Amino acid sequence: MLKAFELAQEAFQNDEVPVGAVVVHRNQIIGTGFNRVIEKQSPVYHAEINAINEACFHLKNYRLNKCFIFSTLEPCHMCAKAIIDARIEKLFFGAKEPKSGAILSVDNFFEKNFLNHQVQFEGGIQEEICSNILKEFFLEKRIKKAN
Repeated sequence: MLKAFELAQEAFQNDEVPVGAVVVHRNQIIGTGFNRVIEKQSPVYHAEINAINEACFHLKNYRLNKCFIFSTLEPCHMCAKAIIDARIEKLFFGAKEPKSGAILSVDNFFEKNFLNHQVQFEGGIQEEICSNILKEFFLEKRIKKAN
């Protein structure tokens, strides 16, 4: 989770929502990502998607069997579906996302019966630091907007 947090800090420095993610296979990081939505001018460049894409390229496979993903923020529905489609074994996430978190906050997407792959998950990993960087980012945005 430390590497994912470092990536969130990189997103913050690039004026992107500070979320970072890493994909791990056999105790080795094979994919990293942070939010690049503004840079890439596309809503699909979330940290998890970027990390999954890099991991798929690394393994030369669209299936990430026996991989784990660590994200500093609870994934949205788009990212949750990508995690399922990649066949990732387990998700670890930091802060909950009360507005769009698809795992626990606004939905329990991984528990849907129609899914053809089950993803284990654990939330609240380094929750305080993962939450604080987001609070700091949005506070800065509100201050800048007020001035």
